[in-house]
Amino acid sequence: MKDAIFKDLMSSSELGTGNSAFWAFIKSGVLILLNDFWLAEECTNSPTQLSSHTLRYELSISKSESWGKEMFSHNHLTPSDDSAWSNLLSRKILREEDEVEWTMMYRQLKKSGLNDGPGNFLKEISLHDVRLNPASTHGVAQQTNLEYLLILDVDSLVWSFRKTAGLATPGTPYSGWEDPKVELRGHFVGHFLSATAQMWASTHNDTLKQKMSAVVSYLSECQEKLGTGYLSAFPSELFDRFEAIKPVWAPYYTIHKILAGLLDQYTLAGNDQAFKMMTWMVDYFYKRVQNVVSKYTVERHYQTLNEETGGMNDVLYRLYSITANPKHLLLAHLFDKPCFLGLLAVQADDISGFHANTHIPIVIGSQLRYEITGDPLYKDIGTFFMEVVNSSHSYATGGTSVSEFWSDPKRLANTLQTENEESCTTYNMLKVSRHLFRWTKEMAYADYYERALTNGVLGIQRGTEPGVMIYMLPLGRGVSKSKSYHGWGKPFESFWCCYGTGIESFSKLGDSIYFEEDGQVPGIYVIQYIPNSLDWKLGKVVLDQKVDQVNSWDPRLRVTFTISSGESGKSLTLNLRVPSWTHLSGAKAKLNAKEISLPAPAHSSDDWDIKTGSTSFPSDWITPIPSSYSDYLVSFTQDLEDSTLVLTNSNNSITMEKLPEPGTDSSLKATFRLILTDSPSSDLSTTKDIFGKSVMLEPFDFPGMIAGGRLKLGCNLRRSSSAGASFAINEGLTKYHPISFVAKGASRNYLLSPLFSFRDESYTVYFNITT
Repeated sequence: MKDAIFKDLMSSSELGTGNSAFWAFIKSGVLILLNDFWLAEECTNSPTQLSSHTLRYELSISKSESWGKEMFSHNHLTPSDDSAWSNLLSRKILREEDEVEWTMMYRQLKKSGLNDGPGNFLKEISLHDVRLNPASTHGVAQQTNLEYLLILDVDSLVWSFRKTAGLATPGTPYSGWEDPKVELRGHFVGHFLSATAQMWASTHNDTLKQKMSAVVSYLSECQEKLGTGYLSAFPSELFDRFEAIKPVWAPYYTIHKILAGLLDQYTLAGNDQAFKMMTWMVDYFYKRVQNVVSKYTVERHYQTLNEETGGMNDVLYRLYSITANPKHLLLAHLFDKPCFLGLLAVQADDISGFHANTHIPIVIGSQLRYEITGDPLYKDIGTFFMEVVNSSHSYATGGTSVSEFWSDPKRLANTLQTENEESCTTYNMLKVSRHLFRWTKEMAYADYYERALTNGVLGIQRGTEPGVMIYMLPLGRGVSKSKSYHGWGKPFESFWCCYGTGIESFSKLGDSIYFEEDGQVPGIYVIQYIPNSLDWKLGKVVLDQKVDQVNSWDPRLRVTFTISSGESGKSLTLNLRVPSWTHLSGAKAKLNAKEISLPAPAHSSDDWDIKTGSTSFPSDWITPIPSSYSDYLVSFTQDLEDSTLVLTNSNNSITMEKLPEPGTDSSLKATFRLILTDSPSSDLSTTKDIFGKSVMLEPFDFPGMIAGGRLKLGCNLRRSSSAGASFAINEGLTKYHPISFVAKGASRNYLLSPLFSFRDESYTVYFNITT
């Protein structure tokens, strides 16, 4: 039955009978979705391994032709013949009269597809108005990213663009995924344009403004030289292969990044040149898609979407919201991948096997479709998608995906390894949840945003080293960020997809702290507790948010808001998120030193039922590490002629090893907590107080355990068989994070610390709980 229905629809849409019949087929968003859902086998619902960016890069640098042929032979489920390939290469631009019919179809679509509007949403607060506290965790992360953006070389960034345009190529091209031989080259430059626009809005750094403006100017020269509106770091021949369904690495993925970067340069930095470049690019690709649909069918166009296209629909809907140009809306619709959105439209929890970061941006685009058209179907799609991912495919961190794909629902324990939680997916899921919160004001989405941001964004930088980030966030047993397949990237040699989203994430850390609501009494929603200052233009006040250091031994989050205004008698509404992880018991709020009542935490529940033995509460087996313990952390060193050795607890024995780098397993093993055997540790005020006393050494990573027997510590003692060894006592190479706990295990205790604080250290995220 479904084949017969589709055959009738497609036969009436053949271009030989005129374009109007074709548009009768696609004018209804629901009809598109349902018909392509019937033909799911024509779409990448069971994607090949080539959806993986990691595999694509390995293929691009491999010298094995047989491996490449074997992999690409299964690239698409729909084969294409040589005649189709040759026809596409020789196609001509559409005639002017064809253009008229194409535009007429928008009018028909608008008549049946656009509603009155979606209603009122919370509005974004501009990055220009938020300034992070530079000493805060988020402020330090932002500064580290700014330093990276400033050391990137402009000539190296635009090298392949100039090469493609036939211009002189001063400087040296970057390697990694920006290598001139890699088909995805140019994607990072698009991210760079977005990140620098966001970072400039967040900091108003003049040097950064000059650098990003130079990149836009040089790219404009490339576009002018090509003369068609086309702009990329690779030749347009890659799109010939894309449209012919031949092997190629996601050319529209890169184009989306460039378009989004130019649009951000316009909206955040006021660069009119960037906007002209973007609209010229869109005109070019509008004609390309128009040619494919007119020469073949819309089905053929949707088959090309088996290849990753990034957030083309998203950026085109954003553009349409500025221009109201029907071409931009029409092109955006054509990148709404029907076979995937169709599953969500009928609320089928069947995303297993999909390449996660190919499809999350498509959902983000569909959310923009709802905001622009008011079509409730796309609101339902975004809501259902978030529910599916969060309930069936999310880890405790808020992240999703394993080896870039979604696995079987609610079977995540089987997926814990080194290749979990691709950073790009977290970047995009934050966008999904952000839209949903703006629509609904539901705190569950804000809670999700906080969890995913804290674990999946703050944790991907290696401390304060500019340009050192990870691709995946390992979540298995005894894993390390430095020992995954990709490990830590290199500032000038990696340029993975997650480097692009990474530099954006750390450039816009202030974009979701606040949202505002217009009305007779302006309102502001505070959904993230991050130290910052806000110049709230709508409310005409300055709001300073101070957040005390959160620690494990004080179970309270203390936030202070100071509001100043040049006007008196003005009414404003301040809405504060009460996180679901808090408890109303003991919570207090004061306004001008006067206590006010508090609502219950959002979506709060008392559902702890985990037991170990006879214990009933987590507090019985998870206890905070007191702040005083950090004062007793020491490392013992001996200086030799050419090196420094450090006392280390290694392989169940005490040895002397070379002084390690901070943030490594070796630095943990070379750190001990001093415990006095004859008097309480409170008697210690300085390290000098331990001389001549008996102490025990507790290994940093084995709380509750004792290293070896008692040691007699001394300084500059004569070496003899009866005297103790001589060490220099130093501050511990490692410190407890303020949020640290000790968890009692069956055979040992475990030190619990925030995942984002780890660098190269080994860790385990999930533990087996036995009763």
